[in-house]
Amino acid sequence: MDISKYIEELGRRAKEASFFLRSVLPGEKNKALYGIADGIEAHTERIGEANRKDCDRGRKKGLSEAFLDRLALTDSRIRDMAESVREIARFEDPVGRVTACRRPQGFVLEKVTIPIGVIAMIYESRPNVTVDAAALCLKSSNACILRGGSDAFESNVVLADIIQGAIEEAGVPKDAVCYVERTEHEGVDRLVTLQGLVDLVIPRGGESLVRAVTRKAAVPVIKHYKGVCHLFVDASAQMEKALQVVQNAKMQRPATCNALETLLVHEDITSAFLPGLPGALEGVEIRGCEKTREILPFVKPATEDDYYEEYSDLILTVKVVGSVDEAIRHIERYGSSHTDGILSEDIHNIERFTQAVDSAVVTVNASTRLSDGGVFGLGAEIGISTDKLHARGPMGIGELLTYKWVVRGNGDIRR
Repeated sequence: MDISKYIEELGRRAKEASFFLRSVLPGEKNKALYGIADGIEAHTERIGEANRKDCDRGRKKGLSEAFLDRLALTDSRIRDMAESVREIARFEDPVGRVTACRRPQGFVLEKVTIPIGVIAMIYESRPNVTVDAAALCLKSSNACILRGGSDAFESNVVLADIIQGAIEEAGVPKDAVCYVERTEHEGVDRLVTLQGLVDLVIPRGGESLVRAVTRKAAVPVIKHYKGVCHLFVDASAQMEKALQVVQNAKMQRPATCNALETLLVHEDITSAFLPGLPGALEGVEIRGCEKTREILPFVKPATEDDYYEEYSDLILTVKVVGSVDEAIRHIERYGSSHTDGILSEDIHNIERFTQAVDSAVVTVNASTRLSDGGVFGLGAEIGISTDKLHARGPMGIGELLTYKWVVRGNGDIRR
């Protein structure tokens, strides 16, 4: 079938399923979710086999170890995926909640939460996104069309099959979760222009993907731009604690969007703090400004382009700044509004930083890696929005809803 017609057919099927989902009871949705979790665990070996094919192909292509780590599904990660789905199932049902109620002119006016409709999710690398997106959309009564990257194709197809089987067994149309099993780039172009069938597009991946989707889309887009995340080590920071946080932010999983990319260090503590950095970041390539290289002459010089870069690898840019305000200005210029933090014991500088830094997530004496839907108690995330409308930061169930006004009268008329 022609790729355009194939995508349009998926859109029609997802739209039809979205009508059905509006009236699905919470218990039915939860039955489907628990079925997905059980299915994932029951098919651990099948998922692992498919994932090994993806990883082997990635190694042959020369993908970096950090990228392969994002791609890999160990038995532990597969169990985590299943538990994440169960956690989502345990949440209170978010649909149909009355969030405001008033009597402006005698009649009752209610503001009621409703699903967005059909959400198209376009993403790269991480096959766990297939499960997270499907579960979050199902819980919020949205149908979804998932289009994963070719690097995780085998894993995604298996996961999508398990998901569809579980929801169909629970009495929910399997088209509530549609997966694009075609890899032509033209499919993405068509998917993001399905006006009337797709209500929202969420691209999650490299900056080039997000910009391409945003440029071509004819339906609303919530963007997950690159994660150029910063930490500022203030003059009052506790050195040992700061080194531990920096190490975690850079090294725990360097290919994630919330990993640290640029470290800003107050000039008053360069002699005390910087010498400990190479030991804490063993295996990390450090690129430094001129003042950094005065203390660490063996590191590579940082270029202007480095400050804009999302490395997604074991590379870190270090810059010395003279004040909290200079750190804020640097983040304003080079940051991506994702996650930025301060390491400090000075309450005035902390408050100045948290008020002035305009990022989706701001951390205080904490790793940027905490910027995550699961860590935030959202069960999972469908992405981390760097937009300001309508969602910002880690997007869980609540960010996949909109609302309608319900007027309850008794023959009320406008006079």
